Amino acid sequence: MLDRAIWTSEDRLLGLGVKHCREDEFWVKCHIPGRPLFPGVLQIEAAAQMSSWLFRMRNPNLGFIGFMRCDNVVFRGQIVPGDDFYLLVKEISASPKRFVSEAQGVVRGKLAFEARITGFTM
Repeated sequence: MLDRAIWTSEDRLLGLGVKHCREDEFWVKCHIPGRPLFPGVLQIEAAAQMSSWLFRMRNPNLGFIGFMRCDNVVFRGQIVPGDDFYLLVKEISASPKRFVSEAQGVVRGKLAFEARITGFTM
């Protein structure tokens, strides 16, 4: 879901990514016909991808990285085709097998999404 990472802090604990919500994406036609909204589950997936990418940048030699859990998810605004969904992620704890990040999604300058993402490595 994530289109790209566009910034990371020097210590690789903070990162910013973007998802461009296009008119031609699979969810537009089906997720509320006539009034498409970017699905919440895809917002969570984009946050998990950004969290995983950030962890990988500090740990390039690890194997598989997966999404294990999401907590404290709040949807605060609507995301529609044409929007740019910016994801700011901050890693708050990590070990060789597990990492936890806080994520916020911003659209049109307003907070639209928040979640705590937990990932794992194998």
